Amino acid sequence: MNEWLKKVLDKLKELWSKWKPIQKVIVFGIIIVIIIAIIATARLSSKPAAVRLFNAPVTDNTALTKIMDRLSQENIEANSDDNGYITVADDVTARRLRGILISENLVPSNVDPWADFYDRSWSTTDADQNVKLKNTIQKQLKQHIESISDVQMADVNIVLPEKQLFSADQEPVTASVILKVNPTSSLLEDRKRILGIQRLILSAVEGLKAENLIISDNDGKQINDFEGMAESDRISNIEKQQKVIRKMEVELRARILKALQRTYGEDRCRDMVISIEMDMSQRTSEATEYSAIPIKKDNPDTPFDDSEYRDFLPISSQTVTREWQGTGYNPEGPAGVEGQNPPTYQDNSNVIGRSTETGVTQNNALNSKTISEISSPKVDRISVSVNLDGIWRKPRDEKGKIIIEDGHIKREYIPLTEKDLKDAEESVKGAIGYNRDRGDLVVVTNSAYYRNDEFEAEDEAYFAKIRRNQMILLILIAIAVVLISFILFRIISRELERRRREREARLLAEQQAARERQLWEAKDDGMEVTMSVEETRRMELQENAISMAKEHPEDVAMLIRTWLMEE
Repeated sequence: MNEWLKKVLDKLKELWSKWKPIQKVIVFGIIIVIIIAIIATARLSSKPAAVRLFNAPVTDNTALTKIMDRLSQENIEANSDDNGYITVADDVTARRLRGILISENLVPSNVDPWADFYDRSWSTTDADQNVKLKNTIQKQLKQHIESISDVQMADVNIVLPEKQLFSADQEPVTASVILKVNPTSSLLEDRKRILGIQRLILSAVEGLKAENLIISDNDGKQINDFEGMAESDRISNIEKQQKVIRKMEVELRARILKALQRTYGEDRCRDMVISIEMDMSQRTSEATEYSAIPIKKDNPDTPFDDSEYRDFLPISSQTVTREWQGTGYNPEGPAGVEGQNPPTYQDNSNVIGRSTETGVTQNNALNSKTISEISSPKVDRISVSVNLDGIWRKPRDEKGKIIIEDGHIKREYIPLTEKDLKDAEESVKGAIGYNRDRGDLVVVTNSAYYRNDEFEAEDEAYFAKIRRNQMILLILIAIAVVLISFILFRIISRELERRRREREARLLAEQQAARERQLWEAKDDGMEVTMSVEETRRMELQENAISMAKEHPEDVAMLIRTWLMEE
């Protein structure tokens, strides 16, 4: 064997060495394609095959459409073939969807959702088969119920009694289911979902009736006792009905109140009371209505009604005339038996006479109409009560000022006229669809609203405004007095300062003139005069100022103007 394998390998090496590069590439390509094909085959074979939702086809197109629409709501991909078989991805999905469809009663009657859940071999006995059937149903029910959202665990127990010869001795099929749900779930209070679970169990167990099924929570409380919940459901329905009525009252009140407030103002129409009485019962009635037969329709171009009607229309008639002439005959019956004619006819026996009988038979056609209607909840009566305030006016005097009486603003109340109240009443009637035969009631009154607190606040604000204006006026007067006093003080102080400077300048001029006069007198007398440093300095500044004023008169004038403005 080793020598043969060695020869084969040597032969392959010899052939490989003889092959061209293109041949080697082709061989590698073939090997890669084979490997890819093997991998793809393995992957495809490892994928789970599609699972049938039901083992029987759904032949009803309407039922098939409803089922596919319900599956699409769950965002689950499902396919149906031409024969009506529905397939889904895996068995877990199929089990969950079967529970949903059974709970919502969407499974067609010709489809058994529990078919083919167990097999039977030739060696299986009936007892083994019954036990296997029971265990299979319990297992499948447990899986279906636990596939429902919010259900954590389900404990299913089914009792299938042995079949008896006589039906009177037959024990009923019973079942009990214990549900453990999520802590935040409302499944135990949702009657619709509990009914769905109950239908799921009843359809799974043959012969099981609703009264023999107990569904309880984890604490042992029965949750499918719908007869015991009848009173609770009635109260719940009454609450829902009252909620609907209150909603209608709020909507109607808001609509009417908004319309009146736009007309009369929000402050004059503050509130409204609306009461609606409704008959929430549902009734079915059938009636036949007879009416006249129209012969001629009304011409809309004429101002009057020129239509023509008849009570009936003859279809056929028959006139029958019977005449009799001869002797009256009193049948006596059998021999020895008295006849059965009344004594009046017996007295007229054997009398010659003549009688004529005429009858007319006529068939008439009537215009009839059969009415069959289901009366839904309707409004029995609407009552509306609204109060409108009048107009409050503030009279003024000849000068246009508000009149004050006893420390309060004088006000006059102007009530609404009868026409205003009638118009408001008609407006409310139109808004509610007033029906007199229904017993509707609309009351519109004109009563002044309680406004004492409002008027007190308004008066206080008015007088506070007056006091504030007076205070502002006094402050302005005080400020004006202060400003005027300051201005007068400034003017007087400037005038005093000016006079003081003039007096000082005059004194300086007089002193300067006296010194100059003394100097000139001393020169005239031939005396040598010596000046002090201050006088020499003053003389130099004076000469410089005089020379500068001569050379730059504009600058000197501006400097003097600036000094005057600063002082």
